[in-house]
Amino acid sequence: MANFTKKAIVDSFIKLLTERPLSQITVKDIVTDCGINRNTFYYHFESIPNLIETVVEEDAATIIQTYPTVDNFGDCLDAVIDTALSKKRAVLHIYHSTNRDIYEMYLWKVCDYAIEAYLSTVLRGHKIKKNDLEIIKNYLSSLGFGIISNWLRNDMSEDIRSSLTRLMDIKKGMLKEMIERCEET
Repeated sequence: MANFTKKAIVDSFIKLLTERPLSQITVKDIVTDCGINRNTFYYHFESIPNLIETVVEEDAATIIQTYPTVDNFGDCLDAVIDTALSKKRAVLHIYHSTNRDIYEMYLWKVCDYAIEAYLSTVLRGHKIKKNDLEIIKNYLSSLGFGIISNWLRNDMSEDIRSSLTRLMDIKKGMLKEMIERCEET
């Protein structure tokens, strides 16, 4: 029963987030929408920021489980884009709220995971110094985080997929060159 109730709270919250900004949602609104009392809400969540963290964490976990391996940089970002687009208004309401840091924390986690999965595929058979590998990972994670953050900051209004396709064309071969410069002989 507890998992059902927790899911009902999350579903009500996401529904309300698609209707209005986060600053206009109260615990009373959530419990009224899902037909529970306040004590039940507080049994599952300490606060609305805690609920936000749970929602974003679950989305991050779903992305990580859905994409256990990543073959190219575009796939890394596609996973995040698909999830964000499926809940566009809710994501934007969280992103434009005072709780943006929660969303950004999990965006970093997903970017780091996706880049690590991508690099483990790309670097098979290559021997790279640990420090150089960390530099490459941080560069690519920052690039992914920056692209997604900029897209969110602009209310997801641009056609990010065509921009990504063009970026992949522009930077084609760059990672291979970086690997060659860092490879131990």
